[in-house]
Amino acid sequence: MNEDIVVAIKGGGDIATGIAHKLYRSGLRVLIMEISKPTVIRRTVSFAQAIFEEEYIVEGVKAKKVNEKEEILTCWEKGIIPVLIDEEMKILQDIKADVFVDATIAKKNLGINKSLAPITIAAGPGFEAGVDVDAVIETNRGHYLGSLIFEGFAEPDSGIPGIINGYGKERVIKAPACGIIKHASKIGDIVKKDDIIAYTGDVPVRATIDGVLRGLIMEGLEVVKGFKIADVDPRGIKEYCYSISEKARAVGGGVLEAILYLNRERNK
Repeated sequence: MNEDIVVAIKGGGDIATGIAHKLYRSGLRVLIMEISKPTVIRRTVSFAQAIFEEEYIVEGVKAKKVNEKEEILTCWEKGIIPVLIDEEMKILQDIKADVFVDATIAKKNLGINKSLAPITIAAGPGFEAGVDVDAVIETNRGHYLGSLIFEGFAEPDSGIPGIINGYGKERVIKAPACGIIKHASKIGDIVKKDDIIAYTGDVPVRATIDGVLRGLIMEGLEVVKGFKIADVDPRGIKEYCYSISEKARAVGGGVLEAILYLNRERNK
């Protein structure tokens, strides 16, 4: 049964949350492993926000910050997704995951291998399917988004964000200087080009296009110049700020398909 399958997910950002949400609703037991200060942009749809707020709900599914194995088990009993600060994934020594998913979207392999679980999956470029992991899920927007790869690699990172209403790199905002983030706007605000949305130290961060502020890194985090800190959606639809994106849903569906397929193949 699906509820007997334990899935450990590395990362709690918006793509990882789309995966976790899909797997949770499909009856799998999900554990998220995060860093102590997540730098996610789309915080309103990221279970990583539980690290800062203790609990966080995305589309009706609750995640809760935990500190040890017993709390993880309690969360599962209560139908809650546990989120653990565990950059080195030490919890996998105590809780044997049936599936491991790298959903950090780091675009490179930072030490992931097939020994982590009977089934290993990675989202996005940087991993070789069949060598580093059992399957890779395509994350690049387009015809193959969400597709399963069992040999070879996902499409390479283009360095250009997906085009929305004709805007790509223009909608992504990077830190103009090193410093600590201070908000001047909040996610969901309608902004105009050149509006001040935040500060890095004393340096203002300005909107690059008109639209709705869809993502903004957590206030109080220290960033370096050039670090991605915000995202403006030119469609201007506030509701999109609070719901899982079509990309995250597609990748989540791909991960679910990979788990069910690989599990069936293992049990033949």
